[in-house]
Amino acid sequence: MKPPCMVVAQYILPALRVEITKELVEDHGLKKKEAAVKMGVTPAAVTQYLNRSRGSVATEVISRSPRVSEISRDLVRGDVPADAILMKMCMACHEIRAERLMCELHKEEMPSLRHLESCACSLDLAGWGEDQSEQ
Repeated sequence: MKPPCMVVAQYILPALRVEITKELVEDHGLKKKEAAVKMGVTPAAVTQYLNRSRGSVATEVISRSPRVSEISRDLVRGDVPADAILMKMCMACHEIRAERLMCELHKEEMPSLRHLESCACSLDLAGWGEDQSEQ
C-alpha cells in the first residue's frame, strides 16, 4: 500500500523543487550556488534538479501550479519568512491533490487503483468524505 503522502514525498515535492530551481536560475538569473542557498539544498542537488536527474517524474503536474512562480519570487526577494514559503509549498501540494492531478501517478504506483475513475489522492480535498471511507 502506498498512501498519497508517499507519492507526494517521492514525486510531487522533488518536482516542485525542480520547477522552483528552474525559475530561480533561468528566470531570475541566480547562480546555482545562490539558488542552493535560497532553497536550503546543496549545489549538487540544484544541478541534478536542472538536469532533471532528480525529481523529473512529476514536473508536468507541477508546472500547472501557479504557486511555483510565487515561491520562486518570494525566495528571490528574500524578505518573506521561511514559514510563509513552506505554507505556499503545502498549498501547491494541496491544490495538486484537490484537482486530482496526481491520481495517475498514484495509480501507477498502486495498480489496484487503476479501475477507479480517481483514487483517494484528494481525500476530503475534492469531496471524498466519511461516507466513502466506510465502503
